[in-house]
Amino acid sequence: MLAPLPLVLLLLAAGPSADQEIAFGIEVAQKGLWREARLRFEKAANHEPDNPSALNNLAIALEQSGEFDKARAAYEKAMELKPNDLYIQQNYDLFREADDKRNRKARKAAESKTP
Repeated sequence: MLAPLPLVLLLLAAGPSADQEIAFGIEVAQKGLWREARLRFEKAANHEPDNPSALNNLAIALEQSGEFDKARAAYEKAMELKPNDLYIQQNYDLFREADDKRNRKARKAAESKTP
């Protein structure tokens, strides 16, 4: 008769949880490894699409890589899922402020090139 597999082995076979991916993503982001952080946050968000923490962190990583439209969408979904989360709200507010400034600069530069 085969012995049942230990729970730890079963969990390892299932792969890291969303919370583990987020924790590792934060760890590598703090070291400036944004590409790896983004990968981890994407895995967490794919595993749990309604996880506001995964989406918030993914938005930060997308912002760091210059993918502002995708970052905005991730922030907005995180806010929709957890509208009263101050941390997410602060991140989103800072993003919007910076994004609005970038957009104004881009419009001004485009206008100055127009004859």
